[in-house]
Amino acid sequence: MRVYKGKISIIMPSYNEGHHIYVNIKETQRTFDELGIKHEIIVVDDGSKDNTLNEARKAAKGNSRLIVVKNTKNHGKGYSLKNGFKHVSGDMVLFLDADLELHPGQIQTLYDIMELREVDVVIGSKRHPDSRIEYPWHRRLVSSVYFFLVRLLFGLPLRDTQTGIKLFKTEVLKKVFPKMLVRRYAYDLELLLIAHHYGFKIGEAPVVLHLKEKIGSVNLSSIYWTWFDTMAIYYRMYILRYYDEK
Repeated sequence: MRVYKGKISIIMPSYNEGHHIYVNIKETQRTFDELGIKHEIIVVDDGSKDNTLNEARKAAKGNSRLIVVKNTKNHGKGYSLKNGFKHVSGDMVLFLDADLELHPGQIQTLYDIMELREVDVVIGSKRHPDSRIEYPWHRRLVSSVYFFLVRLLFGLPLRDTQTGIKLFKTEVLKKVFPKMLVRRYAYDLELLLIAHHYGFKIGEAPVVLHLKEKIGSVNLSSIYWTWFDTMAIYYRMYILRYYDEK
C-alpha cells in the first residue's frame, strides 16, 4: 500500500442529501485522516430544496479543510464539479458521490493503480471483473447497452464511465474542464473522452458498491437526455472538431 504524500482535493457534489450529508462528510474526513492523506473537501450544493446546505455548513464550522459552495440553482452534476474545481488547491482531485454508496476508503485502490500503471486518471468501474456490486438487473441492462453504444460511437477503451468515484491529476482537469459543456447527464463521458483525446492515460479500478436506498424503475427521461447529450458530444467530436487542440 502506497501512502500519498501530496494533497488531494475531494469534490462532493450534493443535491437533496440533507438527511445524511453531515455524517458522510465526517466519515470522509475520518477516512482520509486514518489513511494519513492531506486533504480538503469541497461540498457543492446544487440548489437543493432540503437542508443540505445548512448541514454542510454545520459540518464546515471551525474546519478549514472543508469548503462549502452553493450553486444559485440546480444546474446538474457536471456543472457542480466544474464549479467545485474553482476552489481546488490539491495536486490531485477525487470525485466522490455524497451518498457514500462508494466509500471514500476506496481512494487507496485508485491511487495504487495510478502509481503502478503510471496513468493520469483512475476511474471506478462497475464492470471491472474484481468489482463487488449490488445493482438491480434493469440498471445493469441499461448500463450494458449504453456501454456498447459508447464503444461503438467513440472507441473509448473503457468498460464504464458512469461510476461516481474518480481520481485525477489536477493538471488533467485544468486542461479538460474549459472544453467541457455537458452539465447533467453524459458529463462523465464527455470528461473522459476529452482527457483521452488529449492523450492522458486512464486506468480502471474495481469498486465495492452498496446501494443504501432502493432504486425503482428506470427513468425514461434520464435515458433520453443521456442519449441526447451523447449524440451532442459525438457531433462536437467528429463534425465540429470542437475538442481538437488549438
